[in-house]
Amino acid sequence: MKELEGAYQEILRAVGEDAGREGLQATPVRAAKAMKFLTRGYQQDIAQVINGAIFETHNDDMIIVKDIELYSLCEHHLLPFFGKCHVGYIPQGKVLGLSKVARIVDVFARRLQIQENLTKQIADAIMGSINARGVAVVIEAKHLCMMMRGVEKQNSLMKTSCMLGVFRSQISTRSEFLSLIA
Repeated sequence: MKELEGAYQEILRAVGEDAGREGLQATPVRAAKAMKFLTRGYQQDIAQVINGAIFETHNDDMIIVKDIELYSLCEHHLLPFFGKCHVGYIPQGKVLGLSKVARIVDVFARRLQIQENLTKQIADAIMGSINARGVAVVIEAKHLCMMMRGVEKQNSLMKTSCMLGVFRSQISTRSEFLSLIA
């Protein structure tokens, strides 16, 4: 934490601020704590997050967890992007505990990221955990790096998808998932 605090102290000085002024005295400590929280995914392991919450099933129908909130930091500018993630999978003998799907999203979102990679990491982690017949992930997010700086487009929304297994090979399965999350 001390290293992060020192870095934030230097950033304040570099932008022309007086790091000793009343409103900024505790800012390096608060900013360091915030950064550790926002990047806590680096300290998390998928197996530990799932924590054995994989259950036997005879169900082979599509399971969808929709509108999972996500917050991440763009690896290019360290600015937030935020939105929602939709996850679908078709089990093959095993299902994940419901909250574990959201926790998997958080593990990868709480790292410095680009949305394209985040989408694939979530899909791969779920597929690897339960060997589903297929996994589909769609993320819709707003990026402050595009809204606050650069082109300053306030209403832009980025959508990414990753389709694995039957979601990739069967158009009808992919279409069903996309219609259910619309």
